[in-house]
This record gives sequence, structure tokens and C-alpha cells, in this order.
Amino acid sequence: MPAAMLPYACVLVLLGARTAEAAGTVRAGRLHWEPHCQQPLPHRAPVTALLPPRLEGPWTSTGCEVRPGPEFLTRFYTFYRPHLFRAHQFYYADPSCREPAHSLLIKGKLRLRRASWVTRGATEADYQLHKVGVVFHSRRALLQLARRLNQTRAGRACARQLPPARAWLPGALYELLSARAERDCTAALGFSMHELSLVRVQRHLQPQPRARPQLVEELYLGDIHTERAERRHYRPTGYQRPLQSALHHARPCPACGLIARSDEHHPPVLPPPVALPLRLGGRWVSPGCEVRPAVLFLTRLFTFHGHNRSWEGYYHHFSDPACQQPTFTIYAAGHYTRGTPSAKVRGATDLVFQVTRAHVTPMDQVTTAMLSFSEPSSCGGPGAWSLGTERDVTATNGCLPLGIRLPHVEYELFKMEQDPLGQSLLFIGQRPTDGSSPDTPQKRPTSYQAPLVLCDAEARDFSRPPPPRPQLQKPLSGGGPCRRGATLPFLLLVLGLAFLERL
Repeated sequence: MPAAMLPYACVLVLLGARTAEAAGTVRAGRLHWEPHCQQPLPHRAPVTALLPPRLEGPWTSTGCEVRPGPEFLTRFYTFYRPHLFRAHQFYYADPSCREPAHSLLIKGKLRLRRASWVTRGATEADYQLHKVGVVFHSRRALLQLARRLNQTRAGRACARQLPPARAWLPGALYELLSARAERDCTAALGFSMHELSLVRVQRHLQPQPRARPQLVEELYLGDIHTERAERRHYRPTGYQRPLQSALHHARPCPACGLIARSDEHHPPVLPPPVALPLRLGGRWVSPGCEVRPAVLFLTRLFTFHGHNRSWEGYYHHFSDPACQQPTFTIYAAGHYTRGTPSAKVRGATDLVFQVTRAHVTPMDQVTTAMLSFSEPSSCGGPGAWSLGTERDVTATNGCLPLGIRLPHVEYELFKMEQDPLGQSLLFIGQRPTDGSSPDTPQKRPTSYQAPLVLCDAEARDFSRPPPPRPQLQKPLSGGGPCRRGATLPFLLLVLGLAFLERL
């Protein structure tokens, strides 16, 4: 898919802390106006990262989560002073989290260590597990877990500690790990809590109609490796979908209260999501800065043209977790096939994407120098690169220093939903943790990246930024997620504020 034609994926410049409207970019010494969707969403308030993180209290998923496999789950974690935690993971048989399969109760100790040297803005932590217990909510779930344990010699010894299916008792807790009894069956399941080794907490104010803004706190924990066999050894460098404080979460959130009132014996059954048919026509944009494994900070913008099944994408890379310091931009384009229902992930659609064109724009001096000293004809042909100047790399079959290969094919997974506010969301397949590409049907994703939001349902040709136009324009009616344009004085004010923030 467009988001993964390279191990580095990229999109738009966000000025300020996602609140400033980026009105244009400098290209070849001239000011060009970028597509409206390349402006950050105006309802996103400034984000503040808490360093060191403050973890005390309950944190919940905001909806049904999908992990590679696929696995469908919700999470409910509570942290206590000084260092103890209790975590619930509720697993389901369906992608809407309405058919509970089994629940895990995890208890242990967590100690924050230091700021991460690898992932900027994150804090490294050490954890110890004291107890892991499982409660089965059906005989089928018991049999499935026992089948997984029986695949290894160590697992078979653990499987004997589970009851036979005919003796299954609803609500009974069976220990998988006990530090006191020195028993650990989690390794045989490939289970770990390495997500606790990377932590970030951030907060922002959510505007409310005719009321004061609402405080929202988010807890980002380390990402889960896309290969189950690697999860016991992998140390995260990116994040999962964030948990939100049960006391300070975005509203409305129908799932939050249900999850916060649950326990291992009473798993939450979420309300059915508002599923949407897959209609890609339009522009879809990242609602905020995204963090990927291998220390990638980025935002994305895609335009899909349904009439001829073509797509275009702007990817911007940044060097910081607030996406304020751009490093390089990529414009890519191609075509996609008609979708078919996924055989592995219920409710999802399989597509095949072709990448046939790409342009690169270096946005800082380091990237500019790297591209200038690259091998001849490996990225855009001969000649020196210059800061802020876009170059076509299609003729050189991509850009080797940035890992871009052309032409390129990817096997993708898509899904559309509607959030509680009525905003259309587009979920695109998760990138492999090892940096490879889903370039064969066997490597097609079974989970998703952070969702994109619909910016404009009318797809236009954004293969090139439009020419300069009058800056004074009215925003879209209703104050939707994208605005038409900022006046030049407003842009200068934004740039001034961004400069002052760095002093």
C-alpha cells in the first residue's frame, strides 16, 4: 500500500503542536499552497507530554483493538503507587469484541528508568510479573489455548495443568505464571508484557460544545511485534494504539465505561461498531503525529480516485515525536485493484496496490547532504539536491538511500468505520515490524495502523500542489476536520509562535 512502499513512510508538515494551520511550503524559492488536507485538524488542541510519565490510576482501551494474528482484545490497566500494577486483557472471537473468549489477569511491578535513547519522547521501564491467570469464557476458548500449548514440549507440560474441556468451570481462574510457585507457562504461549518497557503519557484539552474543554490523558505503551514468534525477544521502539485515562478520556466513548467496570470474570461486551462500506474516494489524513518502530515519526495524507482506482500519497517524516521538525517528504502515486472480502480478518477488505511514481523533497540539511552524496543514478539522477526542492525519482526506479523501490506491489488490508462523533475512519494494514514490505499474499497484514480520518469526500487531483491563490477564504461549514486556508498574517503569527516555542 502507499503507506508501506518503503521502510520509511512519510506526510505533511505540522507546525506548532497540531493546532497551527500549515498554509504553504517553500519549493525552489517560491511559495506554493499545499492541499487543504495537509493542514492539521483544527480541533486538535496542543499536546503536552508528561516527563516523567504519571501512571497512577486506571487506563482503558477506547474500542476493540486488533493485534497481528489476528487477535481481538480490549485492555484495562491500573497502576498503583509506588510501583505495582494490575492489567486485564480481554480476548474475543470476533473483530467487534462482542464474543468473549478468555481473559488474562496480570499482576506485577513496574519501575520507570530513564528517557529512551532510541525513541525520542518515550521513557524506558523495567517490569516484573508476579502472577498471570486465565479465565475461559467458553469450552472452545479452552481447547484453542490447550492446542497452542501442545505444540511444544514445554507447552504440553503446561497444558496438563488445564482442566479437560468436559471439566471446564465458568469463572474459574487458572494460573499460567506464579512467581511464588516458580511456575511459568507464558513462554509456551509466546506471551510477554514487553509493551510496559516503553512508556509515554500525554494530555490535551478536548473542546466541548457550550462547555469548558475536557482534559484527555493518553497512555502509549510499546508496540507488539507482527510475528508471534518474535514477541518474547522484541523490545519496542514504537507504540500501540493508546489507552486513555478512565477518568479523563475523550467523549463520547461508549467503550470506556464498559471496560472500566469489567474484571476477569465479567469481560466487557462492546456495542456494535458502525461499519461502513469501503468507499475510498476522497482525502484521508492523519489526525496527529504517528510513531512507528525503528524510530519513525510521520503523518500521512492519501487521495483516492474511485472512478479509475488510482491513489496519491504525501508522506512526511519528522525527527521529533511532535512532528514539528521535518526531515523529508515523499509524494507517491499508483493504482489499486477492486477489493475482495478478507478471508482472515472478518469485516476487512483485501486490496493490491501498485506504486509507479515517486518524488522526494529533502526538508533538512542532513537529508539534503545524504541525498547529494548518494551513488549516481540511485536517487533522482545526477546533480546536487537542494533543501526544499522536489525531485522526481521515478526514472531511477526509486531512491535507494531512502529504501524506495519502483515499481512496487503491496498486498493490503483495509477497513472503514465511524467513530462516536460520526467521523469516518480508514484503517490500513499494519507495517511489518522488521521493516519489510507485504509484497506477497502470504505477508498481507492481519492488523491495522492508526486510523486516518476523512478530510474531504470529493477527490481532486493533488499530484501537484495548486498554484498560489488568494489567502482570505472561509472555512468549511460546520468547522469540519479541514479548513480551506489561512490568511498570510495568520501564517506569520503561527511561524512566530513556533519559533518562540523553541527558544
